[in-house]
Amino acid sequence: MNDLFPPAPISAVPVADSNARFPVHRIYCVGRNYAEHAREMGADPDREPPFFFCKPADAAVPVSTGQTLKLPYPSQTENFHHEIELVVAIGKGGSDIAVEHALDHVCGYAVGLDMTRRDLQTTMRKAGLSWEVSKAFDRSAPIAPLHLVESCGHPANAGIWLQVNGKDRQRSDIDQLIWSVPETIAHLSRFFELQPGDLIFTGTPAGVGAVVRGDLIEGGIDGLGTLRVEIV
Repeated sequence: MNDLFPPAPISAVPVADSNARFPVHRIYCVGRNYAEHAREMGADPDREPPFFFCKPADAAVPVSTGQTLKLPYPSQTENFHHEIELVVAIGKGGSDIAVEHALDHVCGYAVGLDMTRRDLQTTMRKAGLSWEVSKAFDRSAPIAPLHLVESCGHPANAGIWLQVNGKDRQRSDIDQLIWSVPETIAHLSRFFELQPGDLIFTGTPAGVGAVVRGDLIEGGIDGLGTLRVEIV
């Protein structure tokens, strides 16, 4: 059989200090996984079961070390927000993964941004509708190079931060995650069979806010590098 048209290229994230790439299968995102962020979104930060939403694989936009990604301001929003996140890369698939074995399925970590049309998200949430138009739009997941576990280990505590035009917006530590990386993987694997190539955006700390054209975003996680994005 022949394809009706050429298939789209596979989205891939470069691996730090390597010529290898991590081909993206799916992107899963955890909502409200830092207590202070849950509060600023008007939610109860108590430890309820995590909830997830997805972005398409081609929403991932790799940002090379030293590069400044020029990210277009999206249509249909007047309140475009940054969310800095620890991203987990799955290298071994599985279902119903036990917490104590979850890290065996991780091949690396990266710094990512979950860019959000906040006004649309608020409208959808109030109406009881899904969040796709606010979260799953084109180029909504900029991501820095992937650091393999062999080089960075499994970070349990590391500073996570974001600045806009050189001024602090978000600053916390990944040890403040409500649901840890192993717990998140175990819970997610009850609902989906995880596959090599899956990315999990683990949630953002407090301090999310709007950006406009001309703003420069710089964020990072200790030990995992930084990424720079200019809104154009």
